[in-house]
Amino acid sequence: MEKGQSQRKANRGMHRFVLGRPFVMLVAPILLSVLVFNHLRKKKKSAEKESSEVASAPSFVSPIPARGGSHRYDIFLSFRGSDTRKGFTDHLYRSLVNAGTVPICVFRDDKNLPIGEEFGSQLLDAITQSKISIPIISENYASSKWCLRELIHIMDCKKSVSHMSRPHIVLPIFYKVDPSDVRHLEGSFGKSFLSRKKQFDEKDIQEGKRALEEVSYLSGWESEKIANGHEGELVERVIKTVLSTLQRDFQLDVTKHLVGIDDHVNNIRNWVDTPASHARMIGIYGMGGIGKTTFAKVIYNELSDDFVHRSFLPDIRETALRKGIPYLQDLLIKEIQRNEHQVCIVDDGINLIQSTLKGKKVLILLDDVDHQDQLNALARERDWFTTGSIIIVTTRYKAVLDQSEFRVDYMHELNELDEVHSLLLFKRHAFRMSHCAKDFEGISRDILSTMGGLPLAIKVIGSYLYGKTDRKVWQDVLKKLRSEPDRDVQKTLKISYDALEPKHKEIYLDIACFFVGEDSKFAMYMWEDCVFYPNQGIEELKLRCLIKIGDCGRFRIHDQLRDLGRNIFCQGQRPERCLKLWFDEIPFKARPLARVTHGSPFFFTLSFSYV
Repeated sequence: MEKGQSQRKANRGMHRFVLGRPFVMLVAPILLSVLVFNHLRKKKKSAEKESSEVASAPSFVSPIPARGGSHRYDIFLSFRGSDTRKGFTDHLYRSLVNAGTVPICVFRDDKNLPIGEEFGSQLLDAITQSKISIPIISENYASSKWCLRELIHIMDCKKSVSHMSRPHIVLPIFYKVDPSDVRHLEGSFGKSFLSRKKQFDEKDIQEGKRALEEVSYLSGWESEKIANGHEGELVERVIKTVLSTLQRDFQLDVTKHLVGIDDHVNNIRNWVDTPASHARMIGIYGMGGIGKTTFAKVIYNELSDDFVHRSFLPDIRETALRKGIPYLQDLLIKEIQRNEHQVCIVDDGINLIQSTLKGKKVLILLDDVDHQDQLNALARERDWFTTGSIIIVTTRYKAVLDQSEFRVDYMHELNELDEVHSLLLFKRHAFRMSHCAKDFEGISRDILSTMGGLPLAIKVIGSYLYGKTDRKVWQDVLKKLRSEPDRDVQKTLKISYDALEPKHKEIYLDIACFFVGEDSKFAMYMWEDCVFYPNQGIEELKLRCLIKIGDCGRFRIHDQLRDLGRNIFCQGQRPERCLKLWFDEIPFKARPLARVTHGSPFFFTLSFSYV
């Protein structure tokens, strides 16, 4: 009997267990739904309570990251969503994102993101990580707790001294409100603030009043006083100021060790400031390594504040060789105006450049142009550009500028540095300062004497010697420079030599090896007999900045270019023979006969025959 009772109890327990499973499965979703409903109701209630304070809730960021430094964003927009979100703020946001040659990264609020303390922290961090804040102060701006907190943090960032490269910039827009009403909390702006005052913390009230007063004194824009309230004009003015303010991020990289350049830059700056009725071109020419690109970049940076549309195309000679001229045209178009066009042929590129640049005041730097086709494809005619546009061209080949259909308005030749500036540049690279120890003063001058004031050579050798305190190393460098040119410097200079025709190369080598400082008429007879067309050849060498004709028709050539020619000549000769060629005791008239001549019936391969 006991066994039967225990069995019945076990069965009842089993029944309860079996019946309990579907019961739990039924109840659990109900309980979960109740919990979720209560959570959502609380969240909705909280959202309704805060909706007026957070009408412009958290972030939406333009897809392009900000450039450089510790900043994540270029612009932070602070605004009252119910006042301007779908109107002026949206117009301004889209114009900012699409302005300029480089996209601007703009942080603005998005009402679809969740509300809470985490949002507040992220929002304030976004202000800290922005370069510029633009508070759009509208009628109901001060009625929002979060707008006040944003403004408080914005003004605090403006005053704070941090690790950032420059202070936080605030550019307020007083949208249909008077700054004096913002300052004194009067008018409809003041009424809006007072209507919500009871819902603010005392700290928010006091700090909010302080921030509103401070921002009211800042230089900004009053929407009703610009073009009779036309918002398009207001947006254009804001864009122009923003781009100018961000200009530092668009500066081209230029070495800090600049010397002897200020007067040249000032001359060009003064010329640019004179009124003109058309687009203008600046041509900068000179031998390789003389500093043309650096000089042009300094001018570009100096002028860039005056231009919204800018483009820098470096190494055009090399890029055209590797990727073609259409690639360069494509780069130019995309830098001036971002679009999806891809240039495949030169003619299409020309048409696109004309249509893209039409009506735009542009600043363009075309670096290292070495052929007329390159310049014609990128900037052939003045009519392609609006009045006020500036085109800067650097080249080793002056003929590119002389033959330009655009017609160069300002031609500038860069020459070697004088002794004072050479020494200063050398010290800045070799010692990272403008002076050196007396023990190294003499040998520094001796080393400089081998460089002929060529900035490239000074930079290369000076940088190599930086940190080397053993005078024996300096002495070895001096001995080496006196016997053979620096390889890196020669590689740069040889580009101009490689561009010559074969017969012009021979003329250049003759001058470098035998005729430096000599009257040109003696060599002309030989070259004419060799059918080298010497008049044309000499003109070509001058245009490529490889030689000059000095007083009394004597050949002049830079020491580094002289060494280049002699080094090229010696590559195909016996070293001992080459060394003998440069001995002063060899009579001048014997030197042309010492070279391997060109098959002329009057000049044969002779070794050191004396006339």
